[in-house]
Formats: sequence, C-alpha cells, structure tokens
Amino acid sequence: MEFDITSVSAIVAAAGVLVGVVYYILEIRHQSKVRQTDLLLRIYSTFGSEEFQKALMKTLSMDFKDYNDFVKKYYSPAGWSEKPEMIALGTVDVLFEEIGVLLHRNLIDPRLVDDLFGYMAILVWEKIKPAVEGWRKQFQIPRSLQQFEYLYNGMKKRERKLQQSSVKGE
Repeated sequence: MEFDITSVSAIVAAAGVLVGVVYYILEIRHQSKVRQTDLLLRIYSTFGSEEFQKALMKTLSMDFKDYNDFVKKYYSPAGWSEKPEMIALGTVDVLFEEIGVLLHRNLIDPRLVDDLFGYMAILVWEKIKPAVEGWRKQFQIPRSLQQFEYLYNGMKKRERKLQQSSVKGE
C-alpha cells in the first residue's frame, strides 16, 4: 500500500481535528464543573453569612407541635411576614428552595450539595414539615416549597446509601 503526500496530510489533518474536538469537549466539561462549583460556593457564602445564620437559628428554635400550634404561635392578623420568626423562616426556605431547584435541574453536583448543606437541609425540613404541609392545605398551594422537599428527599436518599455502604464495609 502506497501513501502519497496528499493522503498522509489528509490523515494528519483529520487526526488534528479529532484531537481538537476531544480537547474542546474536555474543556467544556471542565468549565461546567468550575461554574457549578463557583455557583455552589457563592450560595454557601450566603449560607455562612451572619444574617442567614441568625435566621437559621431563629427557625430552628421555633417551637410548635403541629400546624395549628404553628399558626397560634407565629401567625398574626397582619400576616406572617410581620413576625421575626416568619421572616427568618422565609429567609431559610428561600435558600433551600434555590438549592433544590438547582439540584432538580442537574445544575449542581449532588455530592457537593450533600457535603455543604445536606445535614442542615434535613434538619430544617424535618423541623418545618408540619407547617409546610398545613399551609399547603390551608392555602391550596400543594407545590409550596416542593424544591426544598426535593432537596430533602435527595439528601435523605444519599444518607441512606452512605449508611448502607458503611454497614457493608464493616
């Protein structure tokens, strides 16, 4: 089999294009991971802010047995947003709802979300779940905080998998 200079140059050019395409694909993947990480770290800086931490502590210190008890303690005739606890709860809910949306849309890595927010998302959701379920029914908004609930379910699923794998590894 004979190769002339034209054939060799065509093969070299094709190989060069292939290498360029592979490099471009790898670079796009890398940039996507960098953007995801940057986004998550910006959210985490909000999570770590003094304002958010105060809201988180106020939310976690809310004390209610069920939705009726929640309404009795934290509802005011002028509306929920007037009470400091409700402002704190709204602040916390918004952040976890945002993370849930990004997770649901596959825009952030679930492992990083779990590492940074997982335990707290679980703790907060379990705390406020009776209130959320109550206001979903009362105000007929079944989708209220559904992305926060999605985040919670995802973190619980990861937690169970990690527990199962650690039990198997022992």
